[in-house]
Amino acid sequence: MAAARNAARAPEVSRRPATRRRPRPVPAGRRAGTIRWDRVGRFMVFMVVALVAALYVHPLFSIWSTRGEAAQRRADVIRLQAQHDRLTRRVKALQSPLALEREARRLGMVRPGERAYVIENLP
Repeated sequence: MAAARNAARAPEVSRRPATRRRPRPVPAGRRAGTIRWDRVGRFMVFMVVALVAALYVHPLFSIWSTRGEAAQRRADVIRLQAQHDRLTRRVKALQSPLALEREARRLGMVRPGERAYVIENLP
């Protein structure tokens, strides 16, 4: 009796040998030009993915070019800041009376009552 119970519990083993799956033949009523909806679905998914990818291309190029332009602008800001600092120091230096007189003499000016001499043909 125990053997009969164990036999009832044991799963049945298929007696058919395992074979590779063969492609199904086209049914007789089906023509060669009928629509394969599974392929149409795959094609539509591919087109949607391609469209989404195409929509991302322009913003990515825009971001890339903006990064390059921002780096150029940062370099310009650094250069202009250095020029500003240099000009600020020059303004402070020229505010003293001695510096003002030195610049005036460099431009060829003389004080009232002084005589100006011009020396030519110097090597």
